[in-house]
Amino acid sequence: MSAKVKSIRNLSLSDFIFKCFVFVFVVLVCFVTLYPFYYILIVSLSGTSAVMRNAVFWWPEGLNWSAYRTVLGYDGIWLAYFNTVFYTVAGTAISLLLTALAAYPLSCKDWKLRRFSTLFLAITLWFGGGLIPFYLVVRQLGLLDTRLGILLYAAISTFYVIIMRTYFESLPQELKESAKIDGASDLRILFQIFIPLSKPVFAALGLYYAVGKWNSFFWESVFLNNEKLMPMQVLLMRIIRNSAFDKQLAQAIMLESDVMPITIQYATIIVTSLPIILVYPFLQKYFVKGVMIGAIKS
Repeated sequence: MSAKVKSIRNLSLSDFIFKCFVFVFVVLVCFVTLYPFYYILIVSLSGTSAVMRNAVFWWPEGLNWSAYRTVLGYDGIWLAYFNTVFYTVAGTAISLLLTALAAYPLSCKDWKLRRFSTLFLAITLWFGGGLIPFYLVVRQLGLLDTRLGILLYAAISTFYVIIMRTYFESLPQELKESAKIDGASDLRILFQIFIPLSKPVFAALGLYYAVGKWNSFFWESVFLNNEKLMPMQVLLMRIIRNSAFDKQLAQAIMLESDVMPITIQYATIIVTSLPIILVYPFLQKYFVKGVMIGAIKS
């Protein structure tokens, strides 16, 4: 503690003012970022009268768990949760596999079509077919209203392919050359050498893919008509829009005197967001490292 005090005393006035400014700025940014989520949490835990009077600001007023009992007691939310977890886990695994399969040949400097393929993929970063052509392609493939369609429609990201390609290029190429001398195929080199050495970038891109798939709702609402296949985010969108609550959920709201539609909405947001937020601390150490290493070369 005394060392910190001495270091502060040794600062010049301009450095001290700058550090104070940075500290205040960071606190304000954290507050602006975190308060909306905190507000949703305390409103979902507050009583009906306090919410109707807009009296909830810093802590729950009239603490009650009715909204969470209603949401968690709704059968449809557990099916939607299962669908979301399935789409996230299976979709992330498929995306990482396809990304690695696309990035590996692009990292091979002796491949003749390397530059053309990289340019061909890079064009998709700026140009797309549009909503209607994409929908027609999915329909022609017979992937509408299927789990496979949700897993494949956004299975690969060009930007992430470029990041993984750059990471593969940063690995010692001598390993690849020695493996080829021993008769190893490209698939064996990829799965037994490159992928085991690429855990940081796989963790970073896996987190990106997982968050994107967990939060995705637009294309799911376009491609799916079967409510049994819909993920949590589509259900949340319907609840927030107040378009048409499920009969079971509407009856639960009528029976619970301390439940309002807005508290149901906020409770659903918390239930939906919490799992993916809890994943971040476990992958944080790989997150920055994987992206930075993947950005060393161009």
